[in-house]
Amino acid sequence: MLDKTLNAGDSVVVIGLGRFGSSVARSLHRLGHDVLALDHDADSVQALADALPHVVQADATDLATLKQLDVGSFRHAVVSMGESLEATVLAVLNLSQMGCPDIWVKANNPAHGRVAERLGAHHVVYPETEMGERVAHLVTGKMIDFIEFDDGFAIAKTRAPAETLNKTLSESNVRQRHGVTVVGIKRRHQDFIYARPETEVKPGDLLIVAGPTAVVERFSARV
Repeated sequence: MLDKTLNAGDSVVVIGLGRFGSSVARSLHRLGHDVLALDHDADSVQALADALPHVVQADATDLATLKQLDVGSFRHAVVSMGESLEATVLAVLNLSQMGCPDIWVKANNPAHGRVAERLGAHHVVYPETEMGERVAHLVTGKMIDFIEFDDGFAIAKTRAPAETLNKTLSESNVRQRHGVTVVGIKRRHQDFIYARPETEVKPGDLLIVAGPTAVVERFSARV
């Protein structure tokens, strides 16, 4: 999610190197972004010493420490400090005071998230909740993949319903009948096919569909 807001080579400070923070830091570095990773725990820092060029043991709740590390010059910040609400609050306050233009916070529950937002966080993510919802959509096998956005919009990869087989998208009239837009088709051993009215759906095809979450769910349930 975060990388969609980044330009190539953007700088990001990641505070808190547990499983989530470490994964974010590694992924950003792999994608070519300038990453500074911070944690107060020496073992967490040491675990990433060989994977990242800039990993520092530091207390992000201390404003003077962050200023010394020039954290204020980074364009983005990700705060992932586990169960410690107090540490998260202080880190977000420090980042806000330093004028960080884009602060992301990992929250464990809505109350945690609301506090972070009121203190200056621009984005709050709930990894466990979001993954739980995604798995719930996938576990029945009707969806192959599912992504829901904050505004109630979703994109899903689903098997093609029988009513669409051996017909063009124009003939099956999916958008008008079901309210979803077929973005493309993934056919085995072939490149991604961008959907056009004349595109024919064949048995075994996977449809990439987009639309309001409830509508996408109903369409996928037709499989």
